[in-house]
Amino acid sequence: MTTGLTDIGANLLHGQFDDDRDAVLTRARQAGIERLLVTATDLDVAEASTAFVRAARARADWPRLYTTAGVHPHDAGTVPADWTATLSGLLNDDSVVAVGETGLDYHRNFSPRDIQRQVFDSHVAMACERQLPLFVHDRDSRGEVLEILARHAPDPAHVVIHCFTGGREDLDAYLEAGYFIGITGWVCDRRRGGSLRELVPAIPMNRLLIETDAPFLLPHDLPPDVLAPPRGRRNEPHFLPAIVTRLAELLDVDVCTLTEQTTSNAVRCFNLA
Repeated sequence: MTTGLTDIGANLLHGQFDDDRDAVLTRARQAGIERLLVTATDLDVAEASTAFVRAARARADWPRLYTTAGVHPHDAGTVPADWTATLSGLLNDDSVVAVGETGLDYHRNFSPRDIQRQVFDSHVAMACERQLPLFVHDRDSRGEVLEILARHAPDPAHVVIHCFTGGREDLDAYLEAGYFIGITGWVCDRRRGGSLRELVPAIPMNRLLIETDAPFLLPHDLPPDVLAPPRGRRNEPHFLPAIVTRLAELLDVDVCTLTEQTTSNAVRCFNLA
């Protein structure tokens, strides 16, 4: 079993986990997940997540939990007028280790692009003011995410481009900026992951982070009984070893080396204990 893993992104408060969240976390710990960052996608989720993480500290059979706090670009168009004050208050909670998930999503455009840019800009400004890491979403922004980040100049050692799915130009730009690159089960996707698999060897190991983005992006190379109903397509943190195994193959390193490096990267990026 792979041990010492850190999952830097799981949507643990998603409704798909409502019936068995405790069991999901127990399975994660049994699979070698020692640290897990809960991804907050809006202010209500962030508030619930901070309470959940605080309560979870007594559970020795679970991974050590942390959370982000922020508004996903999909939800940028529905933020209330006082959202920055609410977020600022949430960032005072010691369970919050990063501002996000925040960024731009021009693939689905669930929120108007001008609003996405305004909301993302405010997140970056707040992270810089508070000297907090950034958990960044970029889907088809064609350089606009990088432009906004560059304008504020956050410490690059504390910025992660979560669930990277861009092209070589995007990757080169983010690496040149000094950011971390988060890789999910997308790298295991038979249909969509080919281009990402080609890019993985270009990512220095000291800039690589691993995440499940559960319950999304279930790795395709899991055993057939896992992929079959009734579990369906739900991803879980305890599938993180499958992502690590695929990445180790692509990077031509052993799993233990990759585990140690990515955990060291996560601890450094998010200032984890």
